[in-house]
Amino acid sequence: MREIVIGGAQMGPIQKADSRAAVVARMIALLDRGADGGCDLVVFPELCLTTFFPRWMMEDQAEVDRWFEREMPNGATEPLFARARERGIAISFGYAELTPEGRHFNTSILTDRTGAIVGKYRKVHLPGHAEYDPDRAFQHLEKRYFEPGDLGFRVWRNMDAWMGMCICNDRRWPETYRVMGLQGAELITLGYNTPSVNSQMSDEGPEQRLYHSELSMKAGAYQNSAWVVGVAKAGDEDGHPLLGGSVIVDPNGFVVARAETEADELIVHACDMDACTFGKETIFDFKRHRRIEHYGRICSQTGVEHPGD
Repeated sequence: MREIVIGGAQMGPIQKADSRAAVVARMIALLDRGADGGCDLVVFPELCLTTFFPRWMMEDQAEVDRWFEREMPNGATEPLFARARERGIAISFGYAELTPEGRHFNTSILTDRTGAIVGKYRKVHLPGHAEYDPDRAFQHLEKRYFEPGDLGFRVWRNMDAWMGMCICNDRRWPETYRVMGLQGAELITLGYNTPSVNSQMSDEGPEQRLYHSELSMKAGAYQNSAWVVGVAKAGDEDGHPLLGGSVIVDPNGFVVARAETEADELIVHACDMDACTFGKETIFDFKRHRRIEHYGRICSQTGVEHPGD
């Protein structure tokens, strides 16, 4: 048995006025809770050092850049890395990355038990829009503030398992999981900051949005025989509600742990990486069953093209 005890560290709201030091202190408290509970890995949400700033329209690039991290770890996050090293726990968390070349990405990282960064992922499927939209109930300007990720969907050998990462909207795209599944991913971690309401369809409330969030992760886990750990930032951020619903999903698509609040909360499950083997060697044995000669459209076109167009 290759068991990894995983903690999903859901975080409650982070207000615009909250300092990074205050947020990191909350993360350390969740990390300590995980360590006391026997966790080997603690997973935090997307953009977990700040409020979800893409909801704000900003014209001044200097104002935008203050939400980004220029290095990792840095002065604000070093206490988190130090505590993770001290307690021998691997961590994964998301943040806004500003590279030395001036590029902006929505990023997540993965460490080993010594606090060394062993993996980095940059969000590929950016939702929302790039310019102010007066017809929306609120803005979702990820396409304005971030570039699409340029690192692809990789997996890394860490803690005797093959691990991959994605972020938020990536979880809704089956290609995300399949590319990692084709590399033997046994564990896929992801953080998200998902609004509780749809800015373009107010009738879609939290119940429907939780259903679709969970559906996508359960399908990705089952269809690739991998554990999926989805961790939310939740609650009312500056008057804008975020969805909770953090889950740990097993390789058969069953939820084995689920958050019950919209606050800082730790969900924990002992995940046996060997539980991935049966699915990978039977119904989802890709080498035996995939028919790539019929899949060309997936990588040759983006928008819908009807036959005969």
